[in-house]
Amino acid sequence: MKENNKFQLDIWGFITLGVLALYAFFLLYPLAHLMRQAVYDVDSGAWSMAYFIKFFSKKYYFATLFNSFKVSLAATFLSLALGAPLAYLFTIYEIKGKGILNIGIIIASMSAPFIGAYSWILLLGRSGVITTFFGNLGVTTPTIYGFTGILFVLTLQLFPLVFLYVRGALKNIDSSLIEASQSMGCRGAKLFFTIIIPLIVPTLLAAGLLVFMRSFADFGTPMLIGEGYRTFPVTLYNEFISEVGGDDGFAAAIAIIAILITTVVFLLQKYIGSRKSFSMSALRPMQAKKAFGTENVLVHLAAYIPVGIAILPQVYVFYTSFKNTKGKIFVDGYSINSYTNMFDKLGKSIQNSLFIPIMALIAIVLLAVLIAYLVVRRRNSLTNVMDIISMVPYIVPGTVVGISLLTAFNKKPLLLSGGFLIMIIALVIRRLPYTIRSSVAILQQIPMSIEEAAISLGTTKMKAFFKITVPMMRAGILSGAILSWVTMISELSTAIILYTGKTKTLTVAIYTEVIRGNYGIAAALSTVLTIFTILSLLLFSKVTKGKDISI
Repeated sequence: MKENNKFQLDIWGFITLGVLALYAFFLLYPLAHLMRQAVYDVDSGAWSMAYFIKFFSKKYYFATLFNSFKVSLAATFLSLALGAPLAYLFTIYEIKGKGILNIGIIIASMSAPFIGAYSWILLLGRSGVITTFFGNLGVTTPTIYGFTGILFVLTLQLFPLVFLYVRGALKNIDSSLIEASQSMGCRGAKLFFTIIIPLIVPTLLAAGLLVFMRSFADFGTPMLIGEGYRTFPVTLYNEFISEVGGDDGFAAAIAIIAILITTVVFLLQKYIGSRKSFSMSALRPMQAKKAFGTENVLVHLAAYIPVGIAILPQVYVFYTSFKNTKGKIFVDGYSINSYTNMFDKLGKSIQNSLFIPIMALIAIVLLAVLIAYLVVRRRNSLTNVMDIISMVPYIVPGTVVGISLLTAFNKKPLLLSGGFLIMIIALVIRRLPYTIRSSVAILQQIPMSIEEAAISLGTTKMKAFFKITVPMMRAGILSGAILSWVTMISELSTAIILYTGKTKTLTVAIYTEVIRGNYGIAAALSTVLTIFTILSLLLFSKVTKGKDISI
């Protein structure tokens, strides 16, 4: 069974057309509909660029774009500056409690981003614990609100992603390169910047792209603590909400601008990465060594302090979930009242946060294995197109996906808004790339000869696929599926656009309770979400036998 370079109308040909049809209907059509709204004036019935002109000509709107670039670039720089050296320290030094620190970093990287913002409100807000403590001593603490607060929270949320990327890349560096450099007097920081950094440039670019994308598209953090500092996703959300039922062309134009920006950044990263890429195999991977004296103290402080600060929000939210509340404020004493109130008022949201992702996950696994097989084993012009389209959701902000689906399927005969189906579709579109990429990676390691042998003995193509190939892909499928699951249960930017009272999820419930000032219930909900995340990560670790997480 040789690789196909030409499209054939067999069973796999029909599957190819079916998958492309699904992408066309649920991804390309909504985005095309969004584009049409952005350039079509309903009142005059003419094509126009008026909405784009309005955005770029008014300082109020254009400033939000500048603000988002400022935050995203600064967060990317700080995350790289913190995450890369930390990964290097973890690789070359023996650190006590390294296993616990690794778990903490993974939890920090996988937790819902806006929970960090909410937690820091409890800690550094105007009535926060840290603010109050230092205030009683006559010391004024920096504000958590505005640009500095957003940057602080995003950096703590995103530097663990850089750490995970770089940690994996450092395993491919041969220790002989390090030894040769040290023999020539190149040590310490000079070794890191002149030898290590150039070797991991492609990884740094990939990590930087992910951090930039996430910070640029983050809705929850600037919405909760931005106050007067307006960012692009918040403006997009506010404009869309205010336009529902009327002229939503301006919100569509803002969404198109967001897509164009993320696409340009993505293509730029791919271009630079392709020019800097090279292959390297570590015959002798770097081994961790024990530090002594002052060096040992400094290494442990450099490891524990950033990780401790990064997981502090999750720890404090867990603590506050057991504090007594009176109305909307915390009072002395401890109880499970917040959990009782949570289940009484918002128990349905917990059910939804399991039901909706589970339904989406079933579709994701099925589609991912089919797409991975088509991309790897049946490569032709159509599957190449499919491969490209499958990565589109990776660069489209979640808020834009939600808006495009809602505007496209908000009228009969395509009325999907307000129900569970549109929520499931949105999650499938957003998180399918994770499982596709892990399935492709594992399938590329499976020899085609095994499948060829089965077919030569009379087994049908589909039976050989499901009985032989899929079981061998199991590890890659499961690892991708679990990562898709973790990101789905913490999804906010899409859910906040699409939810209704009956489809409210945990993340939306946390966000709405924080906005209302019900911090006790919000803490209980956040704890439940964190527990779901930890259990999912433990399952991932068991399935992959300790394999490092990569997103």
